[in-house]
Amino acid sequence: MSSKDSTRPQAASGSAPPTTTVAVIGAGLAGLTAARTLHRAGVDVLVLEAADRSGGRAMSETTALGSRVDLGGQWIGHDHSRIAALAAELGATQFRMHTSQRPTVLDGARRVPLGAPPMLATAGLLLGLEALSHIRPPQRWDTTTVADWLAKAPGRTPRRLLELTALTSWCADLDRLSVRAMMTLIRLQGGLRNMLSTTGGAQESLLVEGIGTLVDGLADELGDRVCLGHRVTSIAVGAAGVTVTTTAGAINATKVVVTVPPPLLNRIDFQPALPPERSAIAARTYMGSVYKAIAVFPRPFWRDRSKNTEIIVLDAPGIAVFDTSPPDGPGHLCMLVGGPHARTLDHLDPATRRETVLRPLVSWLGTAVLEPVSWHEKAWHLDENAGGGYTALPGPGGADADMPVQFTPVGDIHWAGTETAVDHPGYLDGAIESGNRVAHEILGALAQLSPR
Repeated sequence: MSSKDSTRPQAASGSAPPTTTVAVIGAGLAGLTAARTLHRAGVDVLVLEAADRSGGRAMSETTALGSRVDLGGQWIGHDHSRIAALAAELGATQFRMHTSQRPTVLDGARRVPLGAPPMLATAGLLLGLEALSHIRPPQRWDTTTVADWLAKAPGRTPRRLLELTALTSWCADLDRLSVRAMMTLIRLQGGLRNMLSTTGGAQESLLVEGIGTLVDGLADELGDRVCLGHRVTSIAVGAAGVTVTTTAGAINATKVVVTVPPPLLNRIDFQPALPPERSAIAARTYMGSVYKAIAVFPRPFWRDRSKNTEIIVLDAPGIAVFDTSPPDGPGHLCMLVGGPHARTLDHLDPATRRETVLRPLVSWLGTAVLEPVSWHEKAWHLDENAGGGYTALPGPGGADADMPVQFTPVGDIHWAGTETAVDHPGYLDGAIESGNRVAHEILGALAQLSPR
């Protein structure tokens, strides 16, 4: 079946369930990468996806002007070689994001000058965070939350800038993210300069066709091995193999790959139960909250006035804005609202929500920003299959749930997903890394099972 189908023929009543060598749970980049690698190696594989689409936390849409926008993960960092290689293989067009050296900070209708004392104080605090991320954390950092730490930062503007930096970077509830976890994330994700930078950083490039073109390419190669609308409800390991029960029927497999985010594991009944150290990861993590919107205009009109559109809006709900326009147009303005601020938009009707997000930009970009020809939005924390974005986060005291999340196999159950990546965890590149890693892990295990 193609990636657009949602059903798969089931066994006749009373007969044994269909069988496969490897069942992959989740059709995000991790699951699709693992499945393709196994399929190319001659292994029979099925991908079981709860949603009616492939992609997981990657999702592209076509605008009214025919361009493509990403409502999920979109950026290719300067050293994200795996996703760059996949894009090149599938013929996607990579381009560098239009950016400036420093963001524009808007406090109401006022622009905060880069040389102003609050900006210099913020820069100093960020440099301090960078340095502290490389030391052995004292035990108290595991129970001190980022919200506690921010309350002691001097000055309203520096506090707000640091808060929005954290909310945009990790989509966390800052009263549920420990200082130790924050420092660990900074270190794992290449440091603050890499995390927050466009040129030479984690937000360097985009794809004209959208990340969805990579999802489609992987899913199309797998064809009817991708089964949409198959929500997994239980995984039972027995002497004869593994039985995976879904809302569309059961499947027997030799091996299973689980790629769902750790906090969603409690939706699956594991028989026998997972070891305590593994099940604790689900209990001690949660998904971040994030709202993303893209406003589309016939052209990037803001460039006519040399207006920087890498913007931080301090007023509630707190917005990070980026110019993600493709080289030949049209104009794309990408807006991110993270953490609990994202949830404040949920109760608004679409028109009011759009006004709430765009109105703060009028003082800098003019009233034209209120009239996009196409509007695209997604609240990831309302997506029952993704659970939120961008990634799973450990709560205070959850050091054993830090990224990379433990991925040692539990018998015939193997683990993947961006949270398990050793390189670039939390990013799309990390998802691909984990898919390749688990595929080779399974190929080695199957080779040992083969008669010699």
